[in-house]
Amino acid sequence: MWTTKKICIVVLITFFSPLIVRYLIVNSPVSGDSRYQILHANPLAWLRNRADEPVASPEYAQVVAAVPPVASSSLDSGNRNSSLEGLHWLDTWNHMKQFANITAGLPHANQAINDARTAWENLTTSVHDASSQRTKKERLCPYSIRAMNASKSAGSDFTISIPCGLVAGSSVTVIGTPGSLSGNFWVDLVGTALPGESPKPIVLHYNACLTGDKLAEGPVIVQNAFTASNGWGYEDRCPCMNSNNATEVDDLERCNSMVGREEKRTMNSTHHTGAKQGGKSSTYFPFKQGYLAIATLRIGLEGIHMSVDGKHVTSFAYRAGLEPWFVTEVRISGDFELASAIASGLPTSEDLENTVDLEMLKSSHISDGKDLDLLIGIFSTANNFKRRMVIRRTWMQHDAVRNGTVAVRFFVGLHTNLMVNMELWNEARTYGDIQVLPFVDYYSLITWKTLAICIYGTGTVSAKYLMKTDDDAFVRVHEIQSSVKKLNVSNGLLYGRINSDSSPHRNRDSKWYISPEEWPEEKYPPWAHGPGYVVSEDIARTINTWYKTSCLKMFKLEDVAMGIWVNDMKKGGLPVRYETDERIYIDGCKEGYIVAHYQEPRNMLCMWEKLLRTNQAACCN
Repeated sequence: MWTTKKICIVVLITFFSPLIVRYLIVNSPVSGDSRYQILHANPLAWLRNRADEPVASPEYAQVVAAVPPVASSSLDSGNRNSSLEGLHWLDTWNHMKQFANITAGLPHANQAINDARTAWENLTTSVHDASSQRTKKERLCPYSIRAMNASKSAGSDFTISIPCGLVAGSSVTVIGTPGSLSGNFWVDLVGTALPGESPKPIVLHYNACLTGDKLAEGPVIVQNAFTASNGWGYEDRCPCMNSNNATEVDDLERCNSMVGREEKRTMNSTHHTGAKQGGKSSTYFPFKQGYLAIATLRIGLEGIHMSVDGKHVTSFAYRAGLEPWFVTEVRISGDFELASAIASGLPTSEDLENTVDLEMLKSSHISDGKDLDLLIGIFSTANNFKRRMVIRRTWMQHDAVRNGTVAVRFFVGLHTNLMVNMELWNEARTYGDIQVLPFVDYYSLITWKTLAICIYGTGTVSAKYLMKTDDDAFVRVHEIQSSVKKLNVSNGLLYGRINSDSSPHRNRDSKWYISPEEWPEEKYPPWAHGPGYVVSEDIARTINTWYKTSCLKMFKLEDVAMGIWVNDMKKGGLPVRYETDERIYIDGCKEGYIVAHYQEPRNMLCMWEKLLRTNQAACCN
């Protein structure tokens, strides 16, 4: 009898235990974020047009109307939790309810919100599928793509898909032979179609004209970029006597001065010489019909560089709105017999399962009511995984960051690529130092990131000072903190590398082009260069207030925008103190720096090691 009772009890416990556990999981408060929360959260719900919220502009109405309700039927049919509590990486997102009403002056702003809606829905669907199928986590963004024995014949096209875009340090190597028909071929770095535009943009069109073109009888390299809205820009030609080619890109010549020059060839020389006799001169050109060439396009900080057979040939500065993260495919066309193509150095996330220092790299949540001495907001694009990791391992290990008096957060918009967003989601959940923003990360919208830092630093947390920097900048946190403290200025402070005498760029193909309609005046008010500047809490709070009341004027150059906002506050009676610091280096690194811009990950690791070992600010260029 007793044995029978024990069997019944065991059966009942076995049956009801899963139900009890499930009840506790669903109904208990959750610390941190989970798959369940992200699947049932609807952070874009506030974009719906509600009767109690007036629509301030036709543009805003279009954005709201374009956002459909969440298709919740695609998710679990269980208890639905629409709260964002616990999703700390969406803290800023949830405070940006009115940013769709401040799109004037920012190209593609409205559509970027709609694109974010699509990106979010695709992300939640994919997370749901991965969770339900319990698939093994695989690295979504590959480090390299190889097309060996590509077998492209002359006259046909060959395309390599680039799943997660390109970043500084990425490269594309093409190995092949210009054909015998004309030898003319071209390589295109093709991007995602811009909002509202059907033809895909071309970040770089590299055209090798071995038989010349309508402007040149001899061989010439023509580089350009294309968007559907602006068409083709001006051509960069090599060789060319154009004064524009005299400027450098990443300290490299736009056109190697040897291209087009006569050079002596010896009888034993066989490469690119044809049947030239010894002692006779020929014109140097990096490609020749019938001769194998190894050509590499390398992604730099300011532009794209081509080397052929190990020799630098051309450099091409990025055009406005066309960034390397934008690239989705490499297309090789024309009279070129392709042997192999390799894309390497592609952005990829770190394998979390094999990260031995994972716990040390995580950032703790900032508790409510805690005051920060300094909030450092870092601009980063979604696929810059490596840059964020190296910052976590270097200057984010400063004592002030570890003990919580200084907080560091990455501000990142969504990507058009689902794989990148999946990797970003995993990274944000793991490290706790990313603020994901509700728009696709087009370059023209970086001012929204400045606004996001101000919102986060005054709305989500409370910081006495707020700093903006980039993910390719090395920051000596202690020196920034102590320098600001020595100033003893609690209100009206703009600290950084102040520029008090600058004018708008009027060149349409410039990355920083500003039209007379955007800024009609000849000069800007004083502003601090973007790689590193600090504002006091009152300035950030005023910016947040102006945003909430739709009074904030947008300007697509974020560092200049901050200067414009501060100048408007000054006109309104705020005593402003502009404090410049020459130790903030905006074009590289010099000994004694407190901020060093344009630093590659390997340089940051070296600089951190020197700083720990010698306590000196030494460079590693």
